[in-house]
Amino acid sequence: MPVLTRLIPSPLVVDIRPGALDDLAGVLADERIAQSGRLAVAVSGGSGAGLRERLSPSLPGATWYEVGGGTLDDAVRLAGAIKTGHYDAIVGLGGGKIIDCAKFAAARVGLPLVAVPTNLAHDGLCSPVATLDNDAGRGSYGVPTPIAVVIDLDIIRDAPVRFVRAGIGDAVSNVSAVADWELANRIKGERIDGLAAAMARQAGESVLRHPGGIGGNDFLQVLAEALVLSGIAMSVSGDSRPSSGACHEINHAFDLLYPKRAAAHGEQCGLGAAFAMYLRGAHDESAYMAGVLRRHGLPVLPQEIGFTAEEFVKVVEFAPETRPGRYTILEHLDLKTEQIKDVYADYVKAIGS
Repeated sequence: MPVLTRLIPSPLVVDIRPGALDDLAGVLADERIAQSGRLAVAVSGGSGAGLRERLSPSLPGATWYEVGGGTLDDAVRLAGAIKTGHYDAIVGLGGGKIIDCAKFAAARVGLPLVAVPTNLAHDGLCSPVATLDNDAGRGSYGVPTPIAVVIDLDIIRDAPVRFVRAGIGDAVSNVSAVADWELANRIKGERIDGLAAAMARQAGESVLRHPGGIGGNDFLQVLAEALVLSGIAMSVSGDSRPSSGACHEINHAFDLLYPKRAAAHGEQCGLGAAFAMYLRGAHDESAYMAGVLRRHGLPVLPQEIGFTAEEFVKVVEFAPETRPGRYTILEHLDLKTEQIKDVYADYVKAIGS
């Protein structure tokens, strides 16, 4: 009887622990990612400067490239600077914008990418997508999955706490996103990848059910692992479906309607997930999710990120337009303005103040 298997695109190395950054050179050499030590390291001009000073002695063969921001032009410039350097790999060291620029540049010049995030703001650190600002606003570009992910929990703990909170919201929103995927499967016959769904759901549940807090190593370990698993789930499915449903449609609507006032990606996704769970009739789950988000200092009402109830109603009404062709609870219910107002009022009463 034939044995049927499939290859799963995933990092060769996932190293998540306190002090991981100090062993970066050794890990890359041991795994034959960069035996010669010739690395192109992309960093920001801010926090990256301190890390460069710390790491330079252990990476003598590295060339350091300062990335100005998170635009498509920045990524193209980085690729142009790197392409003649004969490097083994590109290291993206910093926040999400730096890593996305490095992802795009690595794909453009055909080199493996090593992701070394300095915060846990969202699941893009291991996803096959680079999100970059462009002339039309913001675009998502397909890229290979990082060949290695190194997360130093000591560095993560030193980052502003709002970044960890945002990562919590993004991870927890997986629970709602997978429920949307299953809805699309039942109603529209959309194919669902069971492995990708299981990985994304368990990533979200592990953060949602963990009793710890932002300051604990155990919780940060679980959160980091969840964000990595979310990225791998997207690679397995071939798109963002495992981690992006109504929650992310609401997030994108905030960004598009109120670009100068929008909150962090993960904050908006967490709020959107709690509301989407209520919309689908999972009222107990919605209340539990809202309680966990509150415990970690995340918003569950639009007023908590500076928006009125009327503005949130507009966001929810516009949200399906942000992902044409994607079927979620928002498309399923197809609520009109007055209906959204009514269900939002019920949601506020259900989760309490």
